[in-house]
Amino acid sequence: KIMKKLLAEFFGTYWLVFGGCGSALFACNFPGAGIGFVGVSLAFGLTVLTMAYAVGHISGGHFNPAVSFGLWAGGRFSAKELLPYIIAQCVGAVAAAGTLYTIASGKAGFMIDNTKAGAFASNGYGAFSPDGYSMQSAFIAEFALTLFFVLIILGTTDKFANGKFAGIAIGLALTLIHLISIPITNTSVNPARSLSQALFVGGEPLSQLWMFWIAPILGAIVCFDQYYIKKRKRKFNHFLFLFIFESLTPILILLCNRTLGRRFCKK
Repeated sequence: KIMKKLLAEFFGTYWLVFGGCGSALFACNFPGAGIGFVGVSLAFGLTVLTMAYAVGHISGGHFNPAVSFGLWAGGRFSAKELLPYIIAQCVGAVAAAGTLYTIASGKAGFMIDNTKAGAFASNGYGAFSPDGYSMQSAFIAEFALTLFFVLIILGTTDKFANGKFAGIAIGLALTLIHLISIPITNTSVNPARSLSQALFVGGEPLSQLWMFWIAPILGAIVCFDQYYIKKRKRKFNHFLFLFIFESLTPILILLCNRTLGRRFCKK
Protein backbone atom coordinates (compact mmCIF):
# COMPACT_ATOMS: atom_id res chain seq x y z
CA LYS A 1 0.00 0.00 0.00
CA ILE A 2 2.68 2.51 0.94
CA MET A 3 4.63 1.88 -2.26
CA LYS A 4 1.51 2.48 -4.36
CA LYS A 5 0.92 5.74 -2.50
CA LEU A 6 4.52 6.87 -2.97
CA LEU A 7 4.45 6.05 -6.68
CA ALA A 8 1.22 8.00 -7.01
CA GLU A 9 2.83 11.00 -5.31
CA PHE A 10 5.92 10.64 -7.48
CA PHE A 11 3.96 10.62 -10.73
CA GLY A 12 1.56 13.32 -9.57
CA THR A 13 4.34 15.72 -8.63
CA TYR A 14 6.30 14.80 -11.75
CA TRP A 15 3.31 15.72 -13.90
CA LEU A 16 2.81 19.01 -12.03
CA VAL A 17 6.40 20.13 -12.62
CA PHE A 18 6.64 18.75 -16.14
CA GLY A 19 3.35 20.27 -17.26
CA GLY A 20 3.51 23.53 -15.34
CA CYS A 21 7.18 24.42 -15.61
CA GLY A 22 7.34 22.87 -19.08
CA SER A 23 4.65 25.24 -20.32
CA ALA A 24 6.60 28.18 -18.87
CA LEU A 25 9.84 27.06 -20.53
CA PHE A 26 8.61 26.00 -23.96
CA ALA A 27 5.27 27.66 -24.65
CA CYS A 28 5.00 30.87 -22.62
CA ASN A 29 6.99 33.11 -24.97
CA PHE A 30 6.87 31.11 -28.18
CA PRO A 31 7.16 33.65 -31.03
CA GLY A 32 3.78 34.57 -32.42
CA ALA A 33 1.81 32.00 -30.44
CA GLY A 34 3.00 32.14 -26.83
CA ILE A 35 0.50 31.16 -24.15
CA GLY A 36 1.66 33.85 -21.69
CA PHE A 37 0.90 34.02 -17.95
CA VAL A 38 -2.68 32.89 -18.45
CA GLY A 39 -1.63 29.78 -20.32
CA VAL A 40 1.03 28.85 -17.77
CA SER A 41 -1.44 29.39 -14.93
CA LEU A 42 -3.97 27.15 -16.64
CA ALA A 43 -1.31 24.50 -17.28
CA PHE A 44 -0.43 24.27 -13.58
CA GLY A 45 -4.10 24.00 -12.69
CA LEU A 46 -4.71 21.30 -15.28
CA THR A 47 -1.83 19.17 -14.00
CA VAL A 48 -3.35 19.05 -10.51
CA LEU A 49 -6.88 18.57 -11.81
CA THR A 50 -5.93 15.64 -14.04
CA MET A 51 -3.76 13.87 -11.48
CA ALA A 52 -6.30 14.41 -8.70
CA TYR A 53 -8.68 12.20 -10.64
CA ALA A 54 -5.99 9.85 -11.96
CA VAL A 55 -4.19 8.91 -8.73
CA GLY A 56 -5.84 10.95 -5.98
CA HIS A 57 -7.83 7.91 -4.85
CA ILE A 58 -4.55 6.07 -4.23
CA SER A 59 -2.48 8.57 -2.24
CA GLY A 60 -4.86 11.41 -1.48
CA GLY A 61 -3.33 13.54 -4.23
CA HIS A 62 -1.03 15.77 -2.19
CA PHE A 63 1.71 16.38 -4.80
CA ASN A 64 3.05 19.07 -2.47
CA PRO A 65 5.06 18.88 0.79
CA ALA A 66 3.14 21.87 2.20
CA VAL A 67 -0.15 20.04 1.76
CA SER A 68 1.30 16.93 3.40
CA PHE A 69 2.57 18.96 6.35
CA GLY A 70 -0.79 20.63 6.73
CA LEU A 71 -2.72 17.36 6.63
CA TRP A 72 -0.36 15.89 9.21
CA ALA A 73 -0.77 18.91 11.49
CA GLY A 74 -4.54 18.63 11.15
CA GLY A 75 -4.58 14.99 12.13
CA ARG A 76 -5.72 13.78 8.71
CA PHE A 77 -2.41 12.22 7.72
CA SER A 78 -0.14 9.73 9.46
CA ALA A 79 3.17 11.04 10.82
CA LYS A 80 4.96 7.87 9.72
CA GLU A 81 4.04 8.57 6.09
CA LEU A 82 4.99 12.26 6.14
CA LEU A 83 8.69 11.93 5.32
CA PRO A 84 8.23 9.19 2.66
CA TYR A 85 5.58 11.32 0.95
CA ILE A 86 7.82 14.39 0.92
CA ILE A 87 10.74 12.39 -0.45
CA ALA A 88 8.56 10.90 -3.20
CA GLN A 89 7.26 14.36 -4.10
CA CYS A 90 10.74 15.88 -4.24
CA VAL A 91 12.16 12.99 -6.27
CA GLY A 92 9.27 13.26 -8.71
CA ALA A 93 9.75 17.00 -9.06
CA VAL A 94 13.51 16.72 -9.61
CA ALA A 95 13.00 13.90 -12.13
CA ALA A 96 10.60 16.13 -14.06
CA ALA A 97 13.05 19.03 -13.98
CA GLY A 98 15.73 16.67 -15.28
CA THR A 99 13.47 15.65 -18.16
CA LEU A 100 12.78 19.31 -18.97
CA TYR A 101 16.49 20.09 -18.88
CA THR A 102 17.25 17.20 -21.23
CA ILE A 103 14.59 18.34 -23.69
CA ALA A 104 15.69 21.99 -23.52
CA SER A 105 19.31 20.97 -24.08
CA GLY A 106 18.33 19.66 -27.49
CA LYS A 107 17.94 23.21 -28.78
CA ALA A 108 21.05 24.97 -30.04
CA GLY A 109 22.20 27.77 -27.79
CA PHE A 110 20.30 26.63 -24.72
CA MET A 111 21.77 27.70 -21.41
CA ILE A 112 20.48 28.61 -17.96
CA ASP A 113 21.36 32.16 -16.94
CA ASN A 114 21.13 32.07 -13.15
CA THR A 115 21.56 35.83 -12.95
CA LYS A 116 18.07 36.44 -14.40
CA ALA A 117 14.73 36.25 -12.62
CA GLY A 118 12.69 33.16 -13.45
CA ALA A 119 15.56 31.28 -15.08
CA PHE A 120 14.45 27.72 -15.87
CA ALA A 121 11.07 28.54 -14.25
CA SER A 122 12.72 29.08 -10.87
CA ASN A 123 11.20 31.04 -8.00
CA GLY A 124 12.76 34.09 -6.38
CA TYR A 125 12.40 37.43 -4.65
CA GLY A 126 14.14 40.78 -4.86
CA ALA A 127 16.29 40.88 -7.98
CA PHE A 128 15.04 37.36 -8.80
CA SER A 129 11.35 38.22 -8.58
CA PRO A 130 9.86 38.56 -12.09
CA ASP A 131 8.70 42.08 -11.24
CA GLY A 132 11.20 42.96 -8.50
CA TYR A 133 9.11 42.31 -5.37
CA SER A 134 10.90 42.27 -2.02
CA MET A 135 11.40 39.21 0.14
CA GLN A 136 8.74 40.40 2.60
CA SER A 137 6.18 40.74 -0.21
CA ALA A 138 7.13 37.33 -1.57
CA PHE A 139 6.87 35.70 1.86
CA ILE A 140 3.43 37.17 2.52
CA ALA A 141 2.19 36.16 -0.93
CA GLU A 142 3.41 32.57 -0.63
CA PHE A 143 2.08 32.26 2.92
CA ALA A 144 -1.38 33.66 2.14
CA LEU A 145 -1.85 31.86 -1.17
CA THR A 146 -0.86 28.50 0.28
CA LEU A 147 -3.22 29.08 3.20
CA PHE A 148 -6.15 29.66 0.85
CA PHE A 149 -5.09 26.79 -1.41
CA VAL A 150 -5.15 24.38 1.51
CA LEU A 151 -8.45 25.86 2.74
CA ILE A 152 -9.98 25.01 -0.63
CA ILE A 153 -8.54 21.49 -0.44
CA LEU A 154 -10.02 21.07 3.04
CA GLY A 155 -13.42 22.37 2.12
CA THR A 156 -13.83 20.46 -1.12
CA THR A 157 -12.69 17.16 0.40
CA ASP A 158 -14.76 17.52 3.58
CA LYS A 159 -17.17 14.66 4.23
CA PHE A 160 -20.08 17.08 3.86
CA ALA A 161 -18.90 18.39 0.48
CA ASN A 162 -19.53 16.93 -2.96
CA GLY A 163 -16.18 15.22 -3.44
CA LYS A 164 -16.82 14.48 -7.12
CA PHE A 165 -15.98 18.08 -7.96
CA ALA A 166 -13.02 18.49 -5.59
CA GLY A 167 -10.41 18.03 -8.31
CA ILE A 168 -11.98 20.74 -10.46
CA ALA A 169 -12.10 23.26 -7.60
CA ILE A 170 -8.52 22.51 -6.53
CA GLY A 171 -7.20 22.78 -10.09
CA LEU A 172 -8.98 26.07 -10.67
CA ALA A 173 -7.68 27.36 -7.34
CA LEU A 174 -4.10 26.65 -8.40
CA THR A 175 -4.78 28.42 -11.70
CA LEU A 176 -6.02 31.51 -9.87
CA ILE A 177 -3.03 31.43 -7.52
CA HIS A 178 -0.67 31.52 -10.50
CA LEU A 179 -2.60 34.34 -12.14
CA ILE A 180 -2.06 36.36 -8.96
CA SER A 181 1.53 35.57 -8.10
CA ILE A 182 3.58 34.79 -11.20
CA PRO A 183 4.80 38.43 -11.28
CA ILE A 184 5.67 38.28 -7.57
CA THR A 185 7.62 35.03 -7.11
CA ASN A 186 6.97 33.07 -10.32
CA THR A 187 4.58 31.18 -8.02
CA SER A 188 5.62 28.35 -5.79
CA VAL A 189 3.10 27.38 -3.06
CA ASN A 190 4.88 24.03 -3.44
CA PRO A 191 8.35 23.41 -1.95
CA ALA A 192 9.04 20.43 -4.22
CA ARG A 193 8.33 22.50 -7.34
CA SER A 194 10.74 25.19 -6.12
CA LEU A 195 13.43 22.66 -5.19
CA SER A 196 13.45 20.95 -8.56
CA GLN A 197 14.08 24.09 -10.58
CA ALA A 198 16.51 25.67 -8.11
CA LEU A 199 18.77 22.59 -8.18
CA PHE A 200 19.29 23.01 -11.92
CA VAL A 201 19.65 26.78 -11.80
CA GLY A 202 21.96 27.06 -8.79
CA GLY A 203 23.31 30.46 -7.77
CA GLU A 204 21.06 32.92 -5.96
CA PRO A 205 17.77 31.13 -6.74
CA LEU A 206 19.12 28.11 -4.87
CA SER A 207 20.16 30.24 -1.88
CA GLN A 208 16.63 31.72 -1.77
CA LEU A 209 15.03 28.28 -1.72
CA TRP A 210 14.56 28.29 2.07
CA MET A 211 11.72 30.83 1.80
CA PHE A 212 9.80 28.68 -0.65
CA TRP A 213 9.78 25.89 1.92
CA ILE A 214 9.06 27.91 5.06
CA ALA A 215 6.30 30.23 3.78
CA PRO A 216 4.10 27.57 2.09
CA ILE A 217 4.46 25.10 4.95
CA LEU A 218 3.58 27.75 7.54
CA GLY A 219 0.58 28.82 5.47
CA ALA A 220 -0.67 25.23 5.20
CA ILE A 221 -0.20 24.53 8.90
CA VAL A 222 -1.94 27.72 10.02
CA CYS A 223 -4.86 26.97 7.68
CA PHE A 224 -5.39 23.51 9.15
CA ASP A 225 -5.06 24.96 12.63
CA GLN A 226 -7.87 27.45 12.10
CA TYR A 227 -10.05 24.99 10.20
CA TYR A 228 -9.94 22.35 12.87
CA ILE A 229 -10.26 24.71 15.81
CA LYS A 230 -13.58 25.80 14.33
CA LYS A 231 -14.62 22.18 13.90
CA ARG A 232 -13.47 21.35 17.47
CA LYS A 233 -11.22 18.53 16.33
CA ARG A 234 -7.88 19.92 17.38
CA LYS A 235 -5.69 17.86 19.65
CA PHE A 236 -3.78 19.79 22.29
CA ASN A 237 -0.32 18.79 21.09
CA HIS A 238 -1.11 19.93 17.57
CA PHE A 239 -2.63 23.17 18.84
CA LEU A 240 0.47 23.99 20.88
CA PHE A 241 2.75 23.23 17.97
CA LEU A 242 0.77 25.42 15.60
CA PHE A 243 0.35 28.23 18.13
CA ILE A 244 4.14 28.50 18.36
CA PHE A 245 4.47 28.67 14.57
CA GLU A 246 1.72 31.26 14.26
CA SER A 247 3.34 33.40 16.95
CA LEU A 248 6.76 33.24 15.31
CA THR A 249 5.60 34.01 11.76
CA PRO A 250 5.57 37.85 12.03
CA ILE A 251 8.91 37.79 13.83
CA LEU A 252 10.40 35.56 11.13
CA ILE A 253 9.22 37.88 8.36
CA LEU A 254 10.66 40.94 10.10
CA LEU A 255 13.98 39.24 10.89
CA CYS A 256 14.44 37.95 7.36
CA ASN A 257 13.55 41.31 5.89
CA ARG A 258 16.23 43.04 7.95
CA THR A 259 18.97 40.51 7.28
CA LEU A 260 18.91 38.17 4.29
CA GLY A 261 16.48 40.19 2.23
CA ARG A 262 17.81 43.71 2.71
CA ARG A 263 20.11 43.71 -0.30
CA PHE A 264 17.33 42.46 -2.57
CA CYS A 265 14.64 44.93 -1.55
CA LYS A 266 13.97 48.03 -3.59
CA LYS A 267 15.37 51.21 -2.11
